[in-house]
Amino acid sequence: MGRYSVPLAPQLADFAEIAAGRRVLDVGCGPGALTAELVRRVGAAGVSAVDPSEPFVTAARERHPGVDVRRATAEQLPYGDDSFDAALAQLVVHFMPDPVAGLRELARVTRRHGVVAACVWDHAGGQGPLSLFWEAARELDPDVGDESLLAGARQGHLAQLFAEAGLHDVEESTLSVSVEHPSFEEWWEPFTLGVGPAGDHAAGLDATSRDRLRERCRELLPLPPFVLTARAWAARGLVS
Repeated sequence: MGRYSVPLAPQLADFAEIAAGRRVLDVGCGPGALTAELVRRVGAAGVSAVDPSEPFVTAARERHPGVDVRRATAEQLPYGDDSFDAALAQLVVHFMPDPVAGLRELARVTRRHGVVAACVWDHAGGQGPLSLFWEAARELDPDVGDESLLAGARQGHLAQLFAEAGLHDVEESTLSVSVEHPSFEEWWEPFTLGVGPAGDHAAGLDATSRDRLRERCRELLPLPPFVLTARAWAARGLVS
């Protein structure tokens, strides 16, 4: 997701109105795509980040010295109440075991009238960066489970989760990014790494089925080089 999450990060930061002088938390930071944008805006001393994956925590610490990076889940943030001016979660809510509890934690550590913001790819609307992969997978196996039912992945659902978490003045918007792929192989290679639901699906196929999936994806894509545009649902709310 790095090639899509990096250009997405400035848009989420703009949506959350992150500017110099703010103290900001990046929840589910991964290797640090959003963290880098926050550091650019407020400086390393003003950014904290958490992720449940130790390898991601290590990578984020190495890439962003001076940022307080800790291993933690969204549902159990290791910070006191009112610690931040804003808390952001980029492409994370749909992976939270309990999205409402996670968003409540983001609100807890954010000061009164501070901002909580998040975004999730539009998997249900077929506009996410993985949508073509899942379209091909469903053609070959109609019973395959994709990511369209994940939390926040359909219109209005992320805003609904924000409201259930107690945030107020909730706004919903869309963010979009376009990425150029020089070759089909460059587009396909990440699916072979076994990362995320799509990678897990590809890894679970036998060689023949995986080859069929790869070639059906090739047929559905334009001739390279090609540009794909992905859309994410975004929501922001204020802490009471």
